[in-house]
Amino acid sequence: MKLAVIGTGYVGLVSGTCFAETGNDVTCIDCDAKKIELLLGGKVPIYEPGLAELVERNVEAGLLHFTTDLKAGVSPAKIVFLAVGTPPADDGSVNLSALWAVVDELAPHLALDAIIVLKSTVPVGTNAAVTARLLKLTGRKCRVANNPEFLKEGAAIDDFMKPDRVVIGTTDSEVQDVLSDLYRPYLRTDKPLLTMSPESAEMTKYVANALLSTKISFINEMANICERAGANINDIRRGIGHDSRIGFAFLFPGVGYGGSCFPKDVRALAAVARANGVEPRILDSVHEVNVFQKSVLFTKISKHFQGALKGLTLGVWGLAFKPGTDDIREAPSLVLIDSLLAQGVKVRVYDPEAMANMRELYGDRLDYCEHRDDAAVGADALAIVTEWKHFINPDFDKLRGAMRQAVIFDGRNLYRSEQMKKAGFRYYSIGRPAV
Repeated sequence: MKLAVIGTGYVGLVSGTCFAETGNDVTCIDCDAKKIELLLGGKVPIYEPGLAELVERNVEAGLLHFTTDLKAGVSPAKIVFLAVGTPPADDGSVNLSALWAVVDELAPHLALDAIIVLKSTVPVGTNAAVTARLLKLTGRKCRVANNPEFLKEGAAIDDFMKPDRVVIGTTDSEVQDVLSDLYRPYLRTDKPLLTMSPESAEMTKYVANALLSTKISFINEMANICERAGANINDIRRGIGHDSRIGFAFLFPGVGYGGSCFPKDVRALAAVARANGVEPRILDSVHEVNVFQKSVLFTKISKHFQGALKGLTLGVWGLAFKPGTDDIREAPSLVLIDSLLAQGVKVRVYDPEAMANMRELYGDRLDYCEHRDDAAVGADALAIVTEWKHFINPDFDKLRGAMRQAVIFDGRNLYRSEQMKKAGFRYYSIGRPAV
């Protein structure tokens, strides 16, 4: 089947590549000429485990193509996926300007039987609005469906190839049949394909991300209470997680969530609520708790050094908003680093994948370290912000010897408190007593 995917960000590039992997002829389209040039040169502009190899294989097989020519990509396509960015506006609502620009540009080039599928995260009613706009532009009723993505950065390939479920928003039985055939190779273990109205599909994406964000903010607030009350959040997690009604997923205390989805989707759903006359009390609280949580590590650092931070050197392990990606959008590390720089702290940073993105943002304001342990050299303290696996078992004797002061602020609770005390460190974590 001939497919076009407009937008080569995480969603578009992963989706297009995975569709090609099952034998479809896929053309990925983007207006960013530099990005397309990179892809045509065999380079992937984002880090996602396994993606580069999958792109290379399908390009060599002649199944995956890249272009800036929207007409050439859209005209022969049976299905056109829209995976353009839908960033937040200042008030938290969704900025759909890129989506409307693409709809206007593709309208003259659609095949008569083409199906347009919205993969971008869009507010309720967008599917209907796109249908109305295409009717006005083309003079015919075009078939438009919603197909939200549920990809986790760092595990996007597996999530696409082995989904928990596929959600299709359409009331057109023929569209349902076509998309069911397209997704059949990914659902061979009897995972469900769920068909619903476009409005319900649009809401499903937002509600899923809002609920996961709520779990994160909830456990973080509980962790903050534990610190004040003398309890240990790790024990609490075990005490509640074995309850089958609760479970352990997304109940890891830390320094808040980031990335391109959770922060904007919580605010966007709150904006949808207000637009429909509903006060989003829980959603607003989830967002507020997360904003506060991103400052927790800096507060601990400032308190330890009694506010005398100017002239200190601090090492930072982990810059990406989560392990397995180079994405620093809304990352907690940015809040910490901005606060440290504002106080005159020299900051030495290390991340296995996100260094180039940080350099683009901060330039020469930071010291960029080639290796993990280099960030600790001469440091008055070390802060851990992202839980990359190779941060879990460092040589603590070597680390302590390299640092000016043996102090660690662990924003992801990677270590046992007793272990750090024995290793000779002053150790602060989240939701547990300092040692």
